[in-house]
Amino acid sequence: MSAPAPSPLAIVEAEPLPRQEEVLTDAALTFVAELHRRFTPRRDELLARRGERRAEIARTSTLDFLPDTAAIRADDSWKVAPAPAALNDRRVEITGPTDRKMTINALNSGAKVWLADFEDASAPTWENVVLGQLNLIDAYERRIDFTDPKSGKPYALKPADELATVVMRPRGWHLDERHLQLDGRPVPGALVDFGLYFFHNAKRLIDLGKGPYFYLPKTESHLEARLWNDIFVFAQDYVGVPQGTVRATVLIETITAAYEMEEILYELRDHAAGLNAGRWDYLFSIVKNFRDGGEKFVLPDRNAVTMTAPFMRAYTELLVRTCHKRGAHAIGGMAAFIPSRRDAEANKVAFEKVKADKDREAGDGFDGSWVAHPDLVPIAMASFDAVLGTKPNQKDRLREDVSVAAGDLIAIDSLDARPTYEGLRNAVQVGIRYIEAWLRGLGAVAIFNLMEDAATAEISRSQIWQWINAGVVFENGERATPELARTVAAEELAAIRAELGDEAFESGNWQQAHDLLLRVALDEDYEDFLTLSAYEQLRG
Repeated sequence: MSAPAPSPLAIVEAEPLPRQEEVLTDAALTFVAELHRRFTPRRDELLARRGERRAEIARTSTLDFLPDTAAIRADDSWKVAPAPAALNDRRVEITGPTDRKMTINALNSGAKVWLADFEDASAPTWENVVLGQLNLIDAYERRIDFTDPKSGKPYALKPADELATVVMRPRGWHLDERHLQLDGRPVPGALVDFGLYFFHNAKRLIDLGKGPYFYLPKTESHLEARLWNDIFVFAQDYVGVPQGTVRATVLIETITAAYEMEEILYELRDHAAGLNAGRWDYLFSIVKNFRDGGEKFVLPDRNAVTMTAPFMRAYTELLVRTCHKRGAHAIGGMAAFIPSRRDAEANKVAFEKVKADKDREAGDGFDGSWVAHPDLVPIAMASFDAVLGTKPNQKDRLREDVSVAAGDLIAIDSLDARPTYEGLRNAVQVGIRYIEAWLRGLGAVAIFNLMEDAATAEISRSQIWQWINAGVVFENGERATPELARTVAAEELAAIRAELGDEAFESGNWQQAHDLLLRVALDEDYEDFLTLSAYEQLRG
């Protein structure tokens, strides 16, 4: 076969980066261009289908398991492909962006898996997109190191057998990469992230005894999983690696996907590794899809919606049962606490909560769970060690005791908690502080001792929108209104200025973040993703 023609992809309005030619090779860009030609039209159709389904939910205020795919759910004979050795034990997974320091720390963390994130924990500046890829290549080649410019502390990789297995997360289907275009049209960010990573690393990872493993975010239907499966089949043939080399774990972080878990695994069955319960995006998706559904769909403060809420229990237990029925891993949710170097008592309380959460997940049958900070790895590890012992997972626990009806997944009104004024203030605080950091190129940000990412900002602005549109009255007698949100936001902005001082405040993006939060929280037409508007304002 003759070599492919050089890529017609254009790099648009991007400042040159050191060593970018190692990532943006002609051969790699030709591969990305081919992915774009073949699969972006289907991506566009599926995004349109999302809108149609949202309109149907607005009309009916309900969801159900799909009648057209009942035979797939009823057929007990099919299973996903067996897990490769490098992904068989996933009892603790750490998440984080792919900057150089995080790459080393995550790989060294003692976790079994690192979710190397190009999605919610990474603001998609050109530097983050390209140098994040370079950092992973350097890590696999063991030529990565880092010296902290402030402390002078050096960072280097541990021996290979002590490093976490990488599962890379590309951007969601809704995001484009404006700096890579074909015939004037941006390439979907998912295809850029997947394409560059797969092209450069598939064979390299096989040589290391691992493989190209992926987390698939924001999936809303089994048809979107089918698209990914077709991409995997094409990509493996293109670079000449065996079919089934790819493994994908799908985040069940949208309410529509919760009704299609078995179908999603079925579509990906030769490449499926498992499903993950992504809490914050899941709540965001409930608000987004049922925002016209009236009072019974109003969520209380986000921190009041624990994983023991009945509708969240239904979601997680159904996920475990579905995965184990089909031979897939079930991965639990995030422990987002960031330990404080100054407050030992706060750490003690938080560590106890993390332990209780991980004990519950291990007891429920999950095969592993997420943490956001290396200090939490031993806590989560102990919870799963206590249940698993030397077993790599507990997929033999079929959870046949679990029975979830369609209505159980959306029984939001089973919660006693109500929205509070302090919840509104917290949503505004987190929203402004997170968006400001995102506009500076930071996607994972410690705010009030919690690791926040784009998913938590989405739930913050969505709750403000929902509470206002539902006319919620808080416990102090105040009604949620645009005017109240603006007042709280102005107070928070003034508090930040007082905290930072005028010079630091003016050098940041605080007013811009304040204005953007209010726009996506108060506009009558709810915007599907705040990152779409934020990306227009992101420099770099």
